[in-house]
Amino acid sequence: MPKLDLDAIPQTNHTGYPTEYAQEVAGRFYRRIAPETGLTDFGVSHVTLMPGAWSSQRHWHEDEDEFVVILSGEAILIDEDGRTPMAAGDMAAFPKNDGNGHHLVNESDTDCMFVVVGRPAAGACHYPDVDMHIFGDGAGFRRKDGSAFP
Repeated sequence: MPKLDLDAIPQTNHTGYPTEYAQEVAGRFYRRIAPETGLTDFGVSHVTLMPGAWSSQRHWHEDEDEFVVILSGEAILIDEDGRTPMAAGDMAAFPKNDGNGHHLVNESDTDCMFVVVGRPAAGACHYPDVDMHIFGDGAGFRRKDGSAFP
């Protein structure tokens, strides 16, 4: 099965984000490629951002490298360095533990599709713009002080 039938892989817009931080990703739809294909050493997702949607809250990982390839459309990469337009064929790399909070935002009037490669369930994750954190202990999203969301 080397060639994938993308339409046969389930697509969802589910988020584990607490309600107060979920609206920005409501127009993000993704397919988890790795579990559907038996890949276990790294995660791969095919993501569609509808106009106005964010890929995530701005974040960075302590234990996960991330790599993004834009397939179609355009988005704005927002990170510690500012705003960088991204279009089909553009790539971005985010080394683990670099402290560079990042995300993609679709400010265009058409969908943007990209592939992201990383590690599934990879430790602590920092969200510099909102009161949210993953401590890497398997408990999921909590506030930065460690308290649970309602």
